[in-house]
Amino acid sequence: MIKNLSLLADFYEFTMSQGYFENSMKDTEVVFDMFFRKVPDGGGYAIVAGLEQFIKYVKELHFEKSDIEYLRSKKIFSDEFLQYLADFKFTCDIWAVKEGTPVFPNEPLVIVKGPVIQAQLIETMLLLSINHQSLIATKASRIVRAADGKAVMEFGARRAQGKDGAVYGARAAYIAGCAGSSCTITDDMFGIPALGTMAHSWVQMFDNEYDAFRAYAEAFPSDCTLLIDTYNVLKSGLPNAIRVFNDVVLKKGFRPKGVRIDSGDITYLSKKVRDELDANGFEDVKIIVSNSLDENIIKDTLAQGAMIDIFGVGERLITSKSEPVFGGVYKLVSVYKDGMEIPKIKISENVGKITNPSFKNLYRLFDNKTGKAIADVITLHDELIDEKEPYVLFDPEYTWKKKIISDFTAIPLLIQVMKKGELVYELPELSKVRANCECELGKIWDEVKRFENPHKYYVDLSEKLWKVKQKLLEDNSK
Repeated sequence: MIKNLSLLADFYEFTMSQGYFENSMKDTEVVFDMFFRKVPDGGGYAIVAGLEQFIKYVKELHFEKSDIEYLRSKKIFSDEFLQYLADFKFTCDIWAVKEGTPVFPNEPLVIVKGPVIQAQLIETMLLLSINHQSLIATKASRIVRAADGKAVMEFGARRAQGKDGAVYGARAAYIAGCAGSSCTITDDMFGIPALGTMAHSWVQMFDNEYDAFRAYAEAFPSDCTLLIDTYNVLKSGLPNAIRVFNDVVLKKGFRPKGVRIDSGDITYLSKKVRDELDANGFEDVKIIVSNSLDENIIKDTLAQGAMIDIFGVGERLITSKSEPVFGGVYKLVSVYKDGMEIPKIKISENVGKITNPSFKNLYRLFDNKTGKAIADVITLHDELIDEKEPYVLFDPEYTWKKKIISDFTAIPLLIQVMKKGELVYELPELSKVRANCECELGKIWDEVKRFENPHKYYVDLSEKLWKVKQKLLEDNSK
């Protein structure tokens, strides 16, 4: 594993930083927002993840002698700038939405405030940490919901894009509700339950299927799950499994755990297997299925009456194969001069790419009667929402669309995690992040969580922020 990731940055972050340095701007205070524009797979929500890995990177951020010598070898950086990097110390403030929280497009997920070079140099690592794990957590959440209470095991390590994709993808999947992972190291690193059965190669190593099953049951009588599709599920795999359950597992005083099907028509086969298991007194034996599953296949199999207890989901989860890009971006929103904030905006002919300016905060408004989320409101950083007064929500683009709400609670979603470069937030255990995800997702209306044509969740701007944005748009149109 690479220990020092200071050079894990787009090269322009270094060239721009030298430019700031040479223009006497190295200490200019700025604010950057990290946000995303679109939920993958046409979904109604995303799950934010990856904050812990980003914070750990920032805490260790420094430039070693070898890093400086590499940059010197490019022959474009000044000695003064390289000395600045050699003495580098991160002193920014960072606010972020807690991992596991459902989030929506254009909301600031991470805000960085501090000297421009420092804020610029962390761009790549921030984006890849949050983008990757949020992508996988969002996909896993869809798959877990499609399973409708059936357990989902993350089986994707061997199909992930590299070791970090496997490890941190498993972490993100667990946050979103997967029961465990086939990736053993994640159990050691994060406490994610390591799960697995056997491969077809085990069965093929023996003279016949019965001997293979028997040998496995002798070795693991208290945790016996057999893969029954190496040759033929119904003609040999299942009958041999039942024989071994009776001949070995029961005689040793244990109950068999399950059978796994990794090919064929899993809906049809699961029904037949369930009938046979029940008929032989193995009503408690679980049926596990795998083989290129995703949320759509899982929904269809359950709708067709499949008798499946556990889904093992691999490549289509760990790579989010259907839409493998989260699309988070990192944009400058404010510059400070003589202690005064100067809001900044990016304007585009594509309306969706116009940014929300200024140093901001993010609130989630909950209905006090139902406990469900009504809307999110992006405000100026020091702006408060008075819960005692009716609040007017309005669409930032179609301002005539308004809704007045009352009897609500406004909860700020952004918490400060770093102050002047020091960690001021206790990173929670992964189990608590997972619990937070389940809890907060339960506060989102089911209509927003629909797989097809989900209801659009309201993400509005406060009136004060909206006026700042409109003024910048007007000023730049002159």
